Amino acid sequence: MPFVITANRLDTGLAVYRDAVGAWSVHLDAAALLTETEAQMGLQAAGHDNAVVDLNIIDVSLDSGRPVPSRLRERIRAFGPTVKSDHRPSRP
Repeated sequence: MPFVITANRLDTGLAVYRDAVGAWSVHLDAAALLTETEAQMGLQAAGHDNAVVDLNIIDVSLDSGRPVPSRLRERIRAFGPTVKSDHRPSRP
């Protein structure tokens, strides 16, 4: 099972994913797919980046070659709310 390093940008709070060159992207598809050992080492290196907080390793599965987080919480962080905006009540 592949793993991905994720965090939240300190300035915006957005969920971000660490890519193969150590940069952060808001797109999960850009994330580097890592073994558990690589993820642990990458997490230590990413810990020195003051632009992000709440660093974590998440497990993902691949669906047509694209990473999909295994946990619902991480799917919501990656893909947005579980309720479509057109299903929300309109504001007065």
